[in-house]
Amino acid sequence: MSFLLLLTALSDGKPRHVTELAQIAQTTPAQLNGLWQQAPQHLHSLLRQNDGYWKLAKAIALLPENTQHPLFDVQVQPETASTNTLLLDDARSGCLIHRRVIAAHTQNAGRGQQGKSWHNQLGECLMFSMGWTFEQPQAELGALSLVAALACQRALSQLGCAAQIKWPNDLVIGMDKLGGILIETVRSNNQTHAVIGIGINFLVPEQAENSTSFQAASSAKHSTAEVFNVLLNELHSHLTQFAQAGFAPFQAAYEAAHRDQNQTVYLLHGDQITQYGQVLGVTERGELRLQTDYGGVQHIASGEISLRRPEQLHANSHHYLLLDSGNSRLKWAWVENGVILRTGQAPYRDLSRLAHEWAEYGQSDTRIVGSSVCSVAKRETVAYRLQRPIEWLTSMPHALGMVNHYRNHEEHGADRWFNALGSRKFSHNASVVVSCGTAVTIDAITADNHYLGGSIMPGFHLMHESLLQKTANLHRPEGQRYPFPTTTANAIATGMMDAVCGSILLMHARLKERNHNQPTDLIITGGGARKIAEALPEAFSLDNKVKIVDNLVIFGLINWLEHQPAHKE
Repeated sequence: MSFLLLLTALSDGKPRHVTELAQIAQTTPAQLNGLWQQAPQHLHSLLRQNDGYWKLAKAIALLPENTQHPLFDVQVQPETASTNTLLLDDARSGCLIHRRVIAAHTQNAGRGQQGKSWHNQLGECLMFSMGWTFEQPQAELGALSLVAALACQRALSQLGCAAQIKWPNDLVIGMDKLGGILIETVRSNNQTHAVIGIGINFLVPEQAENSTSFQAASSAKHSTAEVFNVLLNELHSHLTQFAQAGFAPFQAAYEAAHRDQNQTVYLLHGDQITQYGQVLGVTERGELRLQTDYGGVQHIASGEISLRRPEQLHANSHHYLLLDSGNSRLKWAWVENGVILRTGQAPYRDLSRLAHEWAEYGQSDTRIVGSSVCSVAKRETVAYRLQRPIEWLTSMPHALGMVNHYRNHEEHGADRWFNALGSRKFSHNASVVVSCGTAVTIDAITADNHYLGGSIMPGFHLMHESLLQKTANLHRPEGQRYPFPTTTANAIATGMMDAVCGSILLMHARLKERNHNQPTDLIITGGGARKIAEALPEAFSLDNKVKIVDNLVIFGLINWLEHQPAHKE
């Protein structure tokens, strides 16, 4: 392709005389115009001609075929399916790929993160894949993509481009994407062969939203070859040190380059928000450290997770006031884009706080959705306070892939159903879900999403009141739980807790046996959740995942709403 020789000669944006260009393109000066017409249409507007000299208004991403680097074996191809695939295939066949680099002008089967296809037009993007062999197993290379991103960020900074990193390995300018990295590995001969695919926009891709380019962001003009050379230098330095010392030497520098450090972010799996919180930094394994309101500090591995700032989701904002209408109290949560912004609760006799919050936070498009086990009169009290329509949801035969085996759905408490749906935000194992309120409910869910039903027993207050009303000489102050209580007050407190914990342990044992001894989790919600968790046998808590979740019904409502078709007024 002679036009490719011509484009490559012009790619640095510097003027070239037509005589020189004709020699490079192996043609005559008179034929250059015809040759230029073979170039892709999106590049035509870049050509400038003046007094026998040609130049491009902007440098484009093309490397000469004879590109070399002292530290790497470099190969440049005009077109290929995927540079990552070429090196991976070589690694699988036993060929050495360490410090080999394959660059391509275009890829017709390129891949991005999370299995997404990736396309480009000629000259838009600097694309190459690098092979690097490590002695460590793959499990110890979790931070490799972060180190590669930091190397690229530092290289671009040297070239006058103030790039930052979006965890784990996107290169960004503000909210716009500049480039990305895809790492794939092969394990053979007790070594891990990593293929590091890198793509950096040189020109802003056509029809690409929220993207920018090196040319647009750099304060100085550099050719593709110059950028490529600096990138390889930094990658060699960083990967060599990473192989010897791990991520620790880079951790502080990565956090300094991280765009979202100390910022509030959403984490998404596909299109669904899974968590939100403040970014505290990263671990030595490359995991994101996220401070959440309801789960303490979480360590998030990259996997299929993507990260967004609140302003990036604002355009598709969904506002909800979610209600958990229990027997004695109303709980509520203000939710936007699947994230709980604030919560509240109050007895039905005084819902003034809810009314005040509606006046402050309610919007014209706020949708009010609730789960209720209270009386009709109490629901009417809530509606009177809000003066807006409320969608009261009931138990369902199935939802979100979960099958409800309760014989009569109409008598099944909506709170139990939405607790079950909410539990799937915290565990996908078989689970026993416990709600401790006026009553204690203990429900069983299989790993393949069958809600099997469960048991109901009086809550602690009802147990205590029943003893006081139905027996003599038991009007004692509130006691405490002991292994072997020696006072009547403590005996009552211990008996009530043992009844609840014993019921939980029995349900857990039955479900685990049905589940062929596979992992079976325990999720507890409600006012007595922490007391119950502390009272469980230590051996049980060590052998099983026990999770305390506030407002589990609210999470169930969120989970259900996120999977519904767009709501229309």
